[in-house]
Amino acid sequence: MMKETAYLLGHSATEEQRLRRQTQELSAEASWLFDQLDIPAGARVIDLGCGPSGVLEDLSARVGSAGTVVGLERSGDTVALARAFMAERGLHNVTLVEGDARATGLPHGSFDLVHARLVLVNVPRPEEIVREMVALARPGGMVASHEADYSSHRCDPPCEAWDRLLDVYQENSRDGGIDPFLGRRTHRMFREAGLTDIQVRPLVHVYPPGHSRRDIFVRFIENVRPALIEGGRIEAKELDALLATVVAHLAREDVLVISHLFFQVWGRKAEAASS
Repeated sequence: MMKETAYLLGHSATEEQRLRRQTQELSAEASWLFDQLDIPAGARVIDLGCGPSGVLEDLSARVGSAGTVVGLERSGDTVALARAFMAERGLHNVTLVEGDARATGLPHGSFDLVHARLVLVNVPRPEEIVREMVALARPGGMVASHEADYSSHRCDPPCEAWDRLLDVYQENSRDGGIDPFLGRRTHRMFREAGLTDIQVRPLVHVYPPGHSRRDIFVRFIENVRPALIEGGRIEAKELDALLATVVAHLAREDVLVISHLFFQVWGRKAEAASS
């Protein structure tokens, strides 16, 4: 069994760039979710695992100058990137905090909305993060997430090299305590943590030639390459050959890439019982 992974995809420069692109790529989905939550001006909200930008700009606009947005990120280098982004955009109502989403150290019961996107599927012990999310929400406040499930992430026509790499990637994830199919059970974790009025929205996309997320699986494999080789899961020569085959396959005009199956899940923390 390999050592638990803090964050599966790491914090390389290429990963930080991917996360910044993801902010734009998933902006419509984030906006739709926040519309459902009816976030009032003046609200206090937090985005756990915010990365270098996350959804901080959208939340900043929604809560307005009277509101507060907190972005929490475990990597100090990523926090520095996020601070630069906030300064560049003039987001004066956003505060960045370096910390662990399992134990933030922030006051419990103090946020109108607690949000996380594509965090739980990339870390071990996600239930601990969910419990902290619920604890951070005020009574009557909302908790929301956007998570992935690898069940639909395939290409057509099929590619044996893709399938081989996906098997190795999933094995590496599981041995690091990470569930690549977590998205489907987010609703259950929310219920078990005590949320009510839980809503679920499934999402799936296709990535035709030219789409910015078409090669996302290749980028994920490159992120975890050291772990795959050092863990003895695959030899470097085979890995390089498989990646070359997948890249050539994705260059074909007749190949369609299907995204992960995403789940947007949100629920409400129960109001405090009257005395």
